[in-house]
Amino acid sequence: MGRGVGSEGRGLRRRWHGGGVLPWDVARELAHAAATPLEAVSRGLNDAGGTVLATPLVSPVAVPPVDRAAMDGYAVCGAGPWRIVGHVGASCDAQVVLTAGEACSITTGAAVPTGATSVVRDEDAVLIGGLVDGPSEPGRHIRRAGEECAVNETLLPAGVVVDPAVLGVAASIGLNRLTVIPQPRVAAVVTGDELVHRGPSGPGRVRDAIGPMLPGLIARAGALAGPVTHLPDNRKSLVDTLRAADADLILVSGSSASGPADHLRPALNALGAELIIDGVACRPGHPQALARFADGRLVVGLPGNPFAALAAFLTVAVAAIRRMRGLPLPALMVAPVPGGLACHPRSTRLVPVRVTAQGAVPVGHGGSAMLRGVAAADALAVVDPGPASAVAARLLPLDPGAQPWAV
Repeated sequence: MGRGVGSEGRGLRRRWHGGGVLPWDVARELAHAAATPLEAVSRGLNDAGGTVLATPLVSPVAVPPVDRAAMDGYAVCGAGPWRIVGHVGASCDAQVVLTAGEACSITTGAAVPTGATSVVRDEDAVLIGGLVDGPSEPGRHIRRAGEECAVNETLLPAGVVVDPAVLGVAASIGLNRLTVIPQPRVAAVVTGDELVHRGPSGPGRVRDAIGPMLPGLIARAGALAGPVTHLPDNRKSLVDTLRAADADLILVSGSSASGPADHLRPALNALGAELIIDGVACRPGHPQALARFADGRLVVGLPGNPFAALAAFLTVAVAAIRRMRGLPLPALMVAPVPGGLACHPRSTRLVPVRVTAQGAVPVGHGGSAMLRGVAAADALAVVDPGPASAVAARLLPLDPGAQPWAV
């Protein structure tokens, strides 16, 4: 058996005193608590994009290390006009010294000569023979040494996603490598005898819409997607695939319910997996599951209907992936719902909406087998169970890489 969900997960379970099916919020938090951050590694800057800082980003140097010109123009000393005595380029190592009434042409990024009091940019400079004149407020257009950061200054805390700007900052302070939490590897398995992968649906045949959707969802969630594996409704095939999967998280679509063709739970049992989530009280997406193998690999069971599979991915898989990346589970912002949304008495409703200046507006086509509504939507309105209509709802972004927003 696996390690169990830990004290945090057990606490979440104690908060709810029902049977096996969990409320939507509890399932989301439990999936996050059940995962474990991946071990930190050292990565070169070319390979660190999309990872998460495992340690704070600390500058080993001052930036800039010396006073530098912020503009192309003329470094000047004192009041003008100034006599032009030379040139300083960005790659020039020569030490130039200016005295009162002297100037030298200079390029952006070049070290400002000793004695310079300001830089007159090219477009403000007036040239008269060997003299230059122009506005020269003291310190103007000079980047002072240490202006961006000082030696040993912490620039970013641990837990920041390494995006292009972070890579640029790391390079600017002279780093070649970063200590990061890598992106988890996610395998996707789509099951179903009825599925076809080219052309339209027909009698007894359904075009697979989940397989083409999963790689993009995995990537937007900050994980690495492997090829999608397609399996028939066969228990042995599923057991063999799960046993051999070389991934931190395995998604299995189409076998998570309790019908005769749904083999996920028997396969997990045969492999000694610990079942952590066995159904979630949400519509769509009820028959979803989360399990863990003794080696730490997680398995997420997704329903076979496309919108239901997407809802389960956003509920359970994204929460687990965020924890694997060392990221917290973000709170969802609340938006008004003009006209209200009907509540289900026992389950959380997930409704495709467009986010407008007036609030969250339903777009329709929200059946569990439909993707038309979510394709036109920005978010899912999370409608808590209740006896009446909801006039406000939390917003779950449909893009798993986006941050929740407020209206």
